[in-house]
Amino acid sequence: MSKPKRPIVAICYDFDGTLSPGNMQEYNFFPGLGVKPRDFWREAGNRAKEHKGDHILSYMTLMIEKARAESNKVKIDRKSFERHGEGVDLFDGVDKWFGRISKFARKQNVKIEHYIVSSGLREMISGTKIARHFKKIYASAFMYDKHGVASWPILALNYTTKTQFLFRINKGISDEWDDKKINDYTPEWKRRIPFERMIYIGDGETDVPCMKLVKDQGGYSIAVYQPHSSKKKARARKLLKQDRVNFVAPADYLSRTPVDLQVKNVIRKIAAKAEVDNLQRKHGC
Repeated sequence: MSKPKRPIVAICYDFDGTLSPGNMQEYNFFPGLGVKPRDFWREAGNRAKEHKGDHILSYMTLMIEKARAESNKVKIDRKSFERHGEGVDLFDGVDKWFGRISKFARKQNVKIEHYIVSSGLREMISGTKIARHFKKIYASAFMYDKHGVASWPILALNYTTKTQFLFRINKGISDEWDDKKINDYTPEWKRRIPFERMIYIGDGETDVPCMKLVKDQGGYSIAVYQPHSSKKKARARKLLKQDRVNFVAPADYLSRTPVDLQVKNVIRKIAAKAEVDNLQRKHGC
């Protein structure tokens, strides 16, 4: 009998507020425009409300408009967005988290795949020093002209459409544009990563649809919050009380912190179940 394959576990992360303390545009892009973050987000929100539109599409379009108004100072090409990503701050321990968790999983005979599912910008995330760790970065993106300059939003992940990408991970359909395969029926036993082998880590109410989906389908959801913020801690604990997440923890990714221990315990549990399932198959139970 051939050796059973290692179970694959997908850890899916939001980005802003989850791996990084702030919104990625606020580190370099907004300062280059001379725009205050609060003013920008208010204007984007008001525009979405006025036109009965999507908040993500609104902020992306406003980014282009603001940059074009300051065309001599701020570039909006793909390479510039990636350079902005280089300056994004990360929570403590994030830079070493992925390698450490993957190494731990290998010792449990489990394979880890890390994914981003974010309303932030794909190119900025691609420019961060942690981008190489992700199997796939699902995030909002621009369409670029022949000169590589952003011309229009081509992909927007809002709070509910983010769940679509969890199903892509679940079914093993990676292409964002492929609407046919994602909607085709796929029996549970054919799905590449069952939801029960999925962990979703997010920072709050904007992640609720993803958190609730993963939890309800037998996976595990963790709400992280900015360390030392009593307000954000209370918001995370509210999600726990409402049964929308399995755990809450400070967004501190150093070894032996609560989120580190929680994720490792989930990996152990998945590994143990996989071992039991393998024994049942082997002995025909």
